[in-house]
Amino acid sequence: MDAALLSVPLVSPTAALSACPPVPPAEARRLRDLDPQSYWLHVAQELTWDTPPTAALEGTLGDFRYFPGATGNVSVNCLDRHPPERVALRYEREDGLRETWTYGQLTDATARFAAALQDLGVERGDRVAVYLGNVPEAFIAIHACYRIGAIYSVIFAGFSAAAVRDRLEDARPKVVICTDATLRRGRVVPLKATLDEALTDLPPTQVIVARRVNAGHPLRAGELDFQALLDATTRRADPVMLEANEPGFIIYTSGTTSKPKGLVHAGLGFLTGAYANVKWTLNLGGQDTYWCTADVGWLTFPIFALVGGLAHGATHVIYEGSIDTPTPARPYELIAAHGVTKVFTAPTALRMLRRAGDDTLRGHDLSRLQLIGLVGEPLDPETWHWAHDTLGGGNVFINNTYGQTETGTAWAGSMVGLTPTRPGACGHPLPGYRARIVRDDGQEAAPGELGALTLTEPFPCLARTVWGDHDRYRATYLSDHPGAYAASDAALLDHDGQLWVTGRLDDVMNVAGHRIGTMEMEAALITHPAVSEAAVVAMPDDVKGAVPVAFVVPRGDAQGSPDLRRELADAVVRGVGAIARPARVIVTPTVPRTRSGKIMRRVLRDLLITGQAGGDLSSLENPDAIDTVRRLLEDKAGQEQ
Repeated sequence: MDAALLSVPLVSPTAALSACPPVPPAEARRLRDLDPQSYWLHVAQELTWDTPPTAALEGTLGDFRYFPGATGNVSVNCLDRHPPERVALRYEREDGLRETWTYGQLTDATARFAAALQDLGVERGDRVAVYLGNVPEAFIAIHACYRIGAIYSVIFAGFSAAAVRDRLEDARPKVVICTDATLRRGRVVPLKATLDEALTDLPPTQVIVARRVNAGHPLRAGELDFQALLDATTRRADPVMLEANEPGFIIYTSGTTSKPKGLVHAGLGFLTGAYANVKWTLNLGGQDTYWCTADVGWLTFPIFALVGGLAHGATHVIYEGSIDTPTPARPYELIAAHGVTKVFTAPTALRMLRRAGDDTLRGHDLSRLQLIGLVGEPLDPETWHWAHDTLGGGNVFINNTYGQTETGTAWAGSMVGLTPTRPGACGHPLPGYRARIVRDDGQEAAPGELGALTLTEPFPCLARTVWGDHDRYRATYLSDHPGAYAASDAALLDHDGQLWVTGRLDDVMNVAGHRIGTMEMEAALITHPAVSEAAVVAMPDDVKGAVPVAFVVPRGDAQGSPDLRRELADAVVRGVGAIARPARVIVTPTVPRTRSGKIMRRVLRDLLITGQAGGDLSSLENPDAIDTVRRLLEDKAGQEQ
């Protein structure tokens, strides 16, 4: 890791943040010093239970239960316990459609839709597939499942019919809930038509359609209209009291293999982790108007909005569509119009805003904005400083965090108002988590030493299994480092305990005996004024073992001239060292990315090495990028450095 990055000064926990911390500093220190089991019991006391927990952990990683015997309900904690007159949702769509929902209205709709599901034969433990975008119906449907003990499986609205089919075949839901369509960059994306294709030759299932784009579109025989069903149901389902370890939902990960993994999270265990996560990293409360920009199909949204966010009673802005449509200024318009105090997004979104230029900021009142939380991929210091100094005018706290679908939380970050952060780092492990960086020989890495990231103790929100395949769960997460969960990410803890995640272990390359993470090379590239985004992957080399290849998306009208490519290679040398000089620099107008904005580095690596994009491509947002990059790779002239 570049020593210059590790020596960046820590940022004070109270700098540029007007909100009071969640607890007094002395109490925060006490909680950080607690053993994980005592800590999680403390957190549980802040939630509403029917039978409160009296014990913490039974078992070990791979076979554990947290709060055994305790019972409660997620929807009660997220909806019923808040003032009914408080605004819960401020919904806005790309075309300007708006809706406002109070907690009382949302609770009523959820309880009636839960009753409608019961009337359709949905019972405790049955699966319900939720194929929706960021719409109020997603909140209603998911909390209706929580209310009656059904296991929901959320399916990302950008998936292809084949990807939707894979997930339906695996979960075998009794009911599928979808919208007729969604909007994306001015286009109508036909979700119902995709679902119809996915259901071909599958066993019959009940389909409920929320007709939001074309209200008059006819339904097939046997299908139900979401709003009509809700209007016809007057009974309110009582919340079912579930044991803390009963499954709450299944969420599928996309990876290098063709078969996605259906990760199972315990409902009340997930609630406990998400509640604590939002408390520390956002310090969210009823006084906040808050916007989580993630898609409901990615676990970021359930953690920081659907469950963790609602559990704190904030007013949530939810946006359906692309946040840079119709203009790159749309995020600023939303923040100003709704008086947003806190935003949770991805580094990619900040880089997109930065690329659009500072002129788009002018004329928008962002004075109420206090905090920007981030997760999803490494954050380069350049973007951190731009967000703090330019976007936030020096008056916002930038809290970069780290977590995974499997962990159910962004378990590393700064405790708002209490602990410092360092630009580019992911904060520190939060209370209740035990992180360990492991060297290749299995020993614990020294501070500042790159290794494999592991977690050594269970916690309530850790995924419990892979749906229908516990052996796969053990093989994937518990076999590499016995007695620990393997994150499959490369990371280090610096001398101040700040966590730096440099990328997937596959992205740590060994160049002539030197271990180099891609993050530091990408950070060096982004310092160049002509660069908007950068991704570095490893290419096998007969002499050095591996060499770095850089893919760079230019800013504005910058062109990929030989001079620019040399400048970019020199920037990596200055920032990391001569050993890291890229073998090639490919300047490209686009790179393959997921719908949530992450660059698909695995696809770039496949194109570089084999010329083909293999593995699971179901989350790919822009398939045309594959052909664009392939053509550039075939044109090697002038790209070698």
